[in-house]
Amino acid sequence: MTTISRQKEILLMDAHDMKRALTRISHEILERNKGIQDLALVGIRTGGVYLARRIQAFIKQIEGHELPLGELDITLYRDDLGSRRDQPEVRKTSIPFHITDLKIVLVDDVLFTGRTIRAAMDGLIDLGRPAEIQLAVLIDRGHRQLPIKANYVGKSVPTARDEIVHVYLEELGERDRVVLVTAE
Repeated sequence: MTTISRQKEILLMDAHDMKRALTRISHEILERNKGIQDLALVGIRTGGVYLARRIQAFIKQIEGHELPLGELDITLYRDDLGSRRDQPEVRKTSIPFHITDLKIVLVDDVLFTGRTIRAAMDGLIDLGRPAEIQLAVLIDRGHRQLPIKANYVGKSVPTARDEIVHVYLEELGERDRVVLVTAE
């Protein structure tokens, strides 16, 4: 006998909630860093890049100046690269500025185990020696396997390990929203 597991989606954030959270994160970044001096954003591919662009735009509206923005691909820094059956596609890292002595705000969509962030930090440090690395995430869902904590969080969502958080973005042809996928 085959059992069919049914899933349901629970809406965690709609487009308005996402905009409000990213606006708040932008203000928190400016407050903590006392402005934009020696500050840059680096989005982790793929979702983090789009969120970093949005934060960059909010900060430009507030401060009148555009922060440097980079895009980081962490594929080659993953600690599961050798154990995967399918080899992930390596995409381009584009950080068109020197990161040494800058305060870098890494941006990602979902913080889960912390392994993606560890890989991102390894990737950044290969490019230079930042004065500080901060972390901004839209969703923190818990279940850390490494001692990593976000400085800026859009929403903390307690989840079960087997649940999935999907962040849908307009830039990827979707309607902005965050959903939790859970077994029914």
